[in-house]
Amino acid sequence: MARNKYPEETVNLILEVATKLFTEKGYDHTSLQDIISETKLSKGAIYHHFSSKEEIFEEMYHRIGIENAEFLAKIRDDKKLNGYKKLKAIFKVALTNPNQGIMMTATPNLLENTRFLAMQIRQIYDIVSPDFILPILEEGNRDGSIHTEHPKELAEAMMLLSNVWLNPLIREDSVEDMRRKCTVYGEMFSALGVELMDEEIIEGYIDSCLQAQKHIK
Repeated sequence: MARNKYPEETVNLILEVATKLFTEKGYDHTSLQDIISETKLSKGAIYHHFSSKEEIFEEMYHRIGIENAEFLAKIRDDKKLNGYKKLKAIFKVALTNPNQGIMMTATPNLLENTRFLAMQIRQIYDIVSPDFILPILEEGNRDGSIHTEHPKELAEAMMLLSNVWLNPLIREDSVEDMRRKCTVYGEMFSALGVELMDEEIIEGYIDSCLQAQKHIK
């Protein structure tokens, strides 16, 4: 068999097609054969790079995580914003970033696919909280826009609750339930000196949840 001279192009094609199918049909309703058929690659070519549909998803998730980190770094390093404004901007970007829509519609129900839930939690502890949220909280403490005695723990709690408790890919809620959760989430962190929730963020969250729920039924 001739050796593939452009393995990176093949991997990119597989990931582009898989992302499209996961987003359109949902992860659970996309088969590896669907990806093979859409790419027009042989089964051997797919398996040369990925051993399973799960491995394709993991690589897609990893690449999106890298792109998201670039978005977050721009906000974290923006010298025109104080800590509080950066924190609000982070939450708004999380809702408006195109990658968020992809993840909400492409990711399966996380209670039934705990391997992917573990990936999200690991990313919170290893990257999102220490590299982005914690520095912003610490900056807010220094400039007086945020007041918290435990920025590390607060950063972790904020991310875990928003990515697990508020995550529609773990539990499907009614719009009323979503709104109440947002209210409680906002009240908890307000008591710790961080005002996060406003109507724009709440409505953006509800809209993204409704979009995600269409793909996990």
